[in-house]
This record gives sequence, C-alpha cells and structure tokens, in this order.
Amino acid sequence: MSGEYIFLSDVHLGMVHYKHGKEQEDILIDFFNSLISRKVKELIIVGDFFDSWIEYRQVVPKGHYRIFNAIYNLVEAGIKITYLAGNHDFWRGKYLYEEFGIPILPHHIEREINGKKFFIHHGDGLAYNDTGYKIMKVILRNRVCQFLYSWIHPDIGLWLAKHTSSKSRDYTSVKDYSQKDGLMDMGLLKVREGFSFAVMGHRHKPLMVKEEKGCYINLGDWMKSFSYGVYEGTTFTLKKYYDFGNKKVVDSVLEEFKA
Repeated sequence: MSGEYIFLSDVHLGMVHYKHGKEQEDILIDFFNSLISRKVKELIIVGDFFDSWIEYRQVVPKGHYRIFNAIYNLVEAGIKITYLAGNHDFWRGKYLYEEFGIPILPHHIEREINGKKFFIHHGDGLAYNDTGYKIMKVILRNRVCQFLYSWIHPDIGLWLAKHTSSKSRDYTSVKDYSQKDGLMDMGLLKVREGFSFAVMGHRHKPLMVKEEKGCYINLGDWMKSFSYGVYEGTTFTLKKYYDFGNKKVVDSVLEEFKA
C-alpha cells in the first residue's frame, strides 16, 4: 500500500530563552495538520522533539497543550507515530504511550520499509571528539541515577533539566568535533553494509550524501532549517517546509535519492 513516511528531528520544543517558540509551535502545528490531508502512513520522530523531557510518576512538564492536541489529531487520523529518543528527551515515562499510544524507543532502529533497509539513529554519541558526552550519556540514562533524581521536587528538577539542556545545546553548537563527521561516517558505513538509507539528526544541518546503492541523510532541525524527510515508494526526499526569513510555507525539495 502506497503512502508517505515522514521523518522529523530536532524540534527542541520548550527551549529556554528561545524568542520564536510560539511561532515555532504554530509552524509545527500547521505542518502536522497538513499531514492529515496527505497519504501519510507514519511519522518517525528521530529524537530531540522536546528540548528537555523528564517525567515524574505523577508529573510531566507543563505546556505543549496545542502540540499534544495536534498529535492526538494525527493519531485519530490513523497516522502511526514512532518516537526515537534523542539526547534531550531520553528520560521517558509512560505518558506518551498511555495518552497517545506512542512508545519512546531508547535505541536506534533498523527497519525495512517498502523493501528497503533503514538504519535510523538520532546521532548522539557518534560524533568524534565527544568522549565527555558518551560518559554523561551512561550516567544520565542509568536507572539508579534517574530514580535518585526523581526524589528532587519537580519544580526544581524540571528547572535544572531545562537550563542544563540549554547549556548543553549551546555547547554542542560551537564545539569542534573535528573536520570528520562521525555521524556521516557511521551512516555511510551502514550503507556499505547493505542499508539503503541511514537517517540521523543531532547536527542540525540538513544533508544528503549519496552513494551508488544508498545514502546518508541528516534531517536538520526545526529551529532554523525547518527541514524534514519524506519517503515514498523507494525515494527519499529531503525538504524544507518553512522559510523563516520570508515568513512563508515553501515545502520545497532540497535533495532526493531513489534507491
């Protein structure tokens, strides 16, 4: 059965001190609403949908009501949503699953879609010269550490998480990871192993690197690039939904690859 598979990464909803947050939400809601009228089978979120997401047993971060309403409309329209955790929204609980039937997956995904193999990874931990983050990743995702953190009052715990997340994102954006791109190298390695598409985010730069039998795609972000991926048939298209400078929807093609 034909239909589109939509790939989205690095929206970073709820960023501290981001003055365009309301506008960013409006654009995202408009995009989600547009998916309902298209032949979309699945929306695959490739990490960092939220800038900081921590669930307590009885508490979740406030806000995002309009976004959750748009997500509910997608689910009601029969669009499956797959959510892969990134480095900003890994602290998953049961809220999204219990409310919308959306599980948050902790690791990368290997899938076959329309007869083509996909390797899908947020990209965190794959960059070169990033030993510090790899150590922190082990600590932050440790269940014992998360349990101990959960004893902090939510007002304090969520405030700390948001401000730490902001500093982490600012640090990542200026850090020198060396001239070689570890995400791209891993993606192309997977292509040579037989995957038709290696899809990642994390670096906030829309990119498609093509080889004879497959390609590596970085989805970019939804803060500056407003880029996303569409897979239909056996063609993957990297697109730009919104021109932030000119304040208009463009939904234009950046690059595409047919496997």
